[in-house]
Amino acid sequence: MTPQRILLSFLTFLLFSAMAEAQSANAGPIRVASPNGQIVVILSGADGASSSGASPGDSLRYAVEFHGKRLFDESALGLKIEGQPALGPGMRIDSVKTGTVDETYTIPVGKTSSVRDNYNSAHVHCDDAAGRRLWLDIRAYDDGLAFRYFVPEQPAFDKVDIEHELTAFRYSKDATLYPLVLDGFQSSYEDEYQMRQVSGLHRDWLVGLPLLAEVPAVGWVAITEADIDNYAGMYLRKDATPFAVRAELSPRLDKPTIAVESETPVTSPWRVLIIGDAPGRLVESNIVLNLNPPTKLDDTSWIRAGKSAWDWWSGDQATGVKFKPGMNTATMKHYIDFASASGFTYMLIDAGWALANRTGPDDYAAVADITRVAPEIDMPELLRYAKQKNVRIWLWSHWTSVDKYMDQAFPLFEKWGVAGVKIDFMDRDDQQMVEWYRHVVELAAQHHLMIDFHGAFKPDGLRRTWPNLITREGVMGKEYLKWSARTSPVHNTTLPFTRMLAGPLDYTPGAFGNSNRENFIARNLEPMGLGTRAHELALYVVLESPLQMVSDFPEHYAGQHDFEFIKQVPTTWDEVRVLDGRPMENITLARRSGKDWYVGSITNWDARTLRVPLSFLGEGKYIAEIYADAPDAGTNATHTTFSKQPVDRSTGLEIHMASGGGNAIWIHSATE
Repeated sequence: MTPQRILLSFLTFLLFSAMAEAQSANAGPIRVASPNGQIVVILSGADGASSSGASPGDSLRYAVEFHGKRLFDESALGLKIEGQPALGPGMRIDSVKTGTVDETYTIPVGKTSSVRDNYNSAHVHCDDAAGRRLWLDIRAYDDGLAFRYFVPEQPAFDKVDIEHELTAFRYSKDATLYPLVLDGFQSSYEDEYQMRQVSGLHRDWLVGLPLLAEVPAVGWVAITEADIDNYAGMYLRKDATPFAVRAELSPRLDKPTIAVESETPVTSPWRVLIIGDAPGRLVESNIVLNLNPPTKLDDTSWIRAGKSAWDWWSGDQATGVKFKPGMNTATMKHYIDFASASGFTYMLIDAGWALANRTGPDDYAAVADITRVAPEIDMPELLRYAKQKNVRIWLWSHWTSVDKYMDQAFPLFEKWGVAGVKIDFMDRDDQQMVEWYRHVVELAAQHHLMIDFHGAFKPDGLRRTWPNLITREGVMGKEYLKWSARTSPVHNTTLPFTRMLAGPLDYTPGAFGNSNRENFIARNLEPMGLGTRAHELALYVVLESPLQMVSDFPEHYAGQHDFEFIKQVPTTWDEVRVLDGRPMENITLARRSGKDWYVGSITNWDARTLRVPLSFLGEGKYIAEIYADAPDAGTNATHTTFSKQPVDRSTGLEIHMASGGGNAIWIHSATE
């Protein structure tokens, strides 16, 4: 554990100790309610009566109520430490400190420019007959709750090797889940989401987070985690208890029988439950950010959201140009010209710009692997040219090269004027890799570099502490259409309610070779988009990412009025509202930037007509500029209609979407 982390844990303990007098452990189960009183977590110890009125249990456990109904029945808590009996069974609640926090902070880029952090809390001291101690922190928000473990220094042991957690999540009913089933712990989180009942999960399935669920007649809830520091990533497996899943930690590579190796004190990540009446309420939540420490950066003015041209999507061949497309200076200049003319902030130069075996006397070959430039690339000229065109460069790199040479490469990238680094193929979230992420973003911040993690595990809110971590992949994105039909409209309508709950996702939209199912062909060169053109435009509103790719070849946008929406739409926001939707079916989402609103709607393969109320608008008159599916968009997916109409907050817009379709709207003041 880092000295800063130890200090933070100590200060947290002192804060809780000062907040309130200890409650008696004999008072029965501990109840912590959200500020609005609608979410309640109930903690019971080994010597306390069950919250359900049954006979006393023999271990730490919790239950959750939402609107007075049971969302989670009593579920186990605890840790299994190597060489020790589990911490949890036989533990009683010794003392409780309670508190309340209500504050607001700002973030440089994100789905809201300011974030309210409002919760009620409890810091609980537990011990067992042997005198071993385990502490729990609990926070209850209006949009969810979270808890974490803290193993303090104690005579019983000073070293903690955690084999696994006892943490379980026992739904009160046979909930409908939307799991991401992964092949193993070394994963890029790139697969389709399924729909299963808890009872229908296979016990061998390893489920990635977030895990969304609908508990019938109770509400919606997603399980995820926040603030993973010196710990392993968490997954879920079906538990033997009815309607329950249990935590599974990513094992260390060097010691696969344990997940976490540390000296005391040890703090686990927050185990997070995002809760709401409808799935859209979960999309609006900032709870994952709130559960991370405040930013460590005094100056964030250099962290800038923006759209980026991107060379990788279209492959090495395209028509309509006088040069041979590929990883060469002429192609990269072409993309820089496109970014500049379109008003984009960035150009991302992807894999292939660096050549490991190149040597030379100058700066561009001085650092092995990561900065040895391919013969076809004149990097000094590209950097000069981009600066002249008011475009900043992002560079791709394999994580192993970053691991070896970041101490030399990051200062060099800063010298070059590079905006950020897209780092790829980590495909792990064991304890060592989690700490590697943190080391990378901290060092990058010292050199004013933004980071986009690809081949990554799901977000945990680290971007609050290190906001230069601007986005990450950890999702099956648009690239899969180069070799499959897997990133379909069904997948797209699921992502906001699943993966996006954890944080921004670099999905890389922008395909203008749009196609329906019948005509779609997976191909590497000039790949197609699956779904209508209006669906593709709406993705820029529906999917959150402060760094948003414009993925197609520049010539594919030439002469297309629809491209005006992509040029116009922002990438960072002040407010978000989910107006309608359900995973695997459809979503309509509104985002505000300044005084303007953008509304994106997408549907699965079912055509549908929706009425969208604009009651979120302020007073006054507005103009809505609407990009919609054309009447024949179901068969000619590139066809759209464009219209303008006056609207105000009393207006209800009727939106028709074709199969695989969508709708994108820019709403701005009629007087400006």
